[in-house]
Amino acid sequence: MKRPPVLLLLSILVAGTVAAQPRPDRRPIPYPLIPSPQLAQAMEKGTRTATGQPGPNYWMNEAAYTIEASLDPKTSIVSGTSQVVYRNNSPDALPQILVHLHQNVYAPGVVRNRMVEVTGGVDLKSVSLNGSVLTPSDNPRQSPYSVRGTILTIRLPEPLAPGASTTLGFAWSFRVPDAGTFRNGTDGEAWYVAYWYPQVAVYDDVNGWKADPYMGEGEFYADFASFDVKLTVPEGFTVAATGTLENASDVWSEQSVARLEAAVANPEAIVRVVDEEDLGQATQDAKNDRLTWHFRADRVRDFAWGTSARYLVDATVAETGAGSSMIYSFWRPGTGWERSAEFVKFTIEYLSRTFFPYPYPHMTAVEGPLGGGMEYPMMTLIGRSRSERGLFGVTFHETAHMYFPMIVATDEKENTWMDEGLTSFNTAEGEAEFWGEDPWPGESRGYLSIAGTGMEYESRRHADRYPVFQSARGIAAYTKPAVALHALRGIVGNDVFYKAFREYANRWAWKHPQPEDLFNTFEDVVGEDLDWFWRTMFYETWTLDHAIASVVDEDGQTRVTVRDEGLSPFPVLLRATYADGTTSETRMGVEAWMAGHWEQSKLLPRSGVVKVELDPGGFLPDVKRDNNIWTK
Repeated sequence: MKRPPVLLLLSILVAGTVAAQPRPDRRPIPYPLIPSPQLAQAMEKGTRTATGQPGPNYWMNEAAYTIEASLDPKTSIVSGTSQVVYRNNSPDALPQILVHLHQNVYAPGVVRNRMVEVTGGVDLKSVSLNGSVLTPSDNPRQSPYSVRGTILTIRLPEPLAPGASTTLGFAWSFRVPDAGTFRNGTDGEAWYVAYWYPQVAVYDDVNGWKADPYMGEGEFYADFASFDVKLTVPEGFTVAATGTLENASDVWSEQSVARLEAAVANPEAIVRVVDEEDLGQATQDAKNDRLTWHFRADRVRDFAWGTSARYLVDATVAETGAGSSMIYSFWRPGTGWERSAEFVKFTIEYLSRTFFPYPYPHMTAVEGPLGGGMEYPMMTLIGRSRSERGLFGVTFHETAHMYFPMIVATDEKENTWMDEGLTSFNTAEGEAEFWGEDPWPGESRGYLSIAGTGMEYESRRHADRYPVFQSARGIAAYTKPAVALHALRGIVGNDVFYKAFREYANRWAWKHPQPEDLFNTFEDVVGEDLDWFWRTMFYETWTLDHAIASVVDEDGQTRVTVRDEGLSPFPVLLRATYADGTTSETRMGVEAWMAGHWEQSKLLPRSGVVKVELDPGGFLPDVKRDNNIWTK
């Protein structure tokens, strides 16, 4: 989801400076990362490894969804039926299956941590198991299924054995919430439908069932699945959705089909498939004024869709390095989205070069009823009017989520930073390449404005357990992890950093990584124990403040002493400039800090130093840079 802005109030409170963290007499030493009992057990069973690779016994459960649904724009009611074939690939027999009813976050009385419109939630009309309709009982211990908040629990008559499958069936309806709510909704002209069908929760090798309730703030965790979806909407409404459209000639007009084919034939061009004079007439005529759009998708975490009779449509092609992928932009006149398809194309091609080729048949940006932006497999939903620069930023960010968490499928609730922080880092890098400017001073500003104030919260925190104060979650989950990765790049070097980052992405594509899998992969590639870094940046709110204590000539050499005014034990990155204009760069490690010292020194092989700079590349999150430079 789009990075939340740092509150103006926060900036006023800290006024651009950070109070020094109280420094104890004895330096605290960050203790090593210790696997949880659940993770240690997974390693023992061979599904995870201490080096960050998936183990030889790694497994994931899977599902296949067949869904038929319709939208009535007059009432905003979505009605649907679905069948889910769920396969248990785990070594455990499962006595129950947990299912998400995300739209129940809008039901009265449900616990939530965001303001919502109460729509009534999900009207669950029927639940079936292997073709037999289940009848609920007033006695929850005897009932074959029960609903509590956003979680549906189905109790099986016999445990689902390892390697076995079962078929679940549902019929349901709900009202799409009005615009102004989050992640889906309608403004009466466009409808975006997300988290809309009963979705089986994740049963993984570390946690077993991981079905945290949807409270509004924290996002999602989902297994990969296949989808066969038929969506019925009024004639004249165009539909953007996850997956491949199977019946384009049955729903698009002949003119629209011809223009879509022209986009494929001219990959360098951006083709206007639906223009203003085509609005409401870009589809086939239907006898009953309704058309059914048929989509299929494989190996995706979720399925979402948007529809309107007012969408202009642009199409182009992105080259991924292993083929091509269609790029679409659905937007309404007057929203300033003329460059949207260009921005999506750039993002997919950039990320394909950086990590691995984008694997899906299309990537689509949809303008719609949302304040910020939100990601879904092969799609983004982005709020309407914004500046060109602002549109690029949110487009890149939401599109970059296709890699984290849509392919590298993290638990966004438990570890929000693993998708938002990594994506914020990638966004800053993408902005640098597209606009030719260094984004990191601005990217770091949000974190530096809160560091050391006592208002910061650690990054390694469940998304639903941040305070209402929005900047706390925004800094912890988005900004600080991005700043941390930028710092790590400065410490280990750009080439090694990206080698490790790519290795993590490739190891855990189509799987569910834990934080330790990321940490261990980086250490495996870098060849260093980085526990001090992970602990400091993701589990604590300590600050970094290196200061030059003294620079003195010593028998034809120069001794530079650095004092640590903070608590974070970072290496010292040092550049010395000599009187003849030459420079040298050196590094002091973390060993002195880890031994409890507050100062360490380095003997440079020459005298005649006229200037010393700490962290000259600006990589480290040093909260006070005016003590980083010494001049003779």
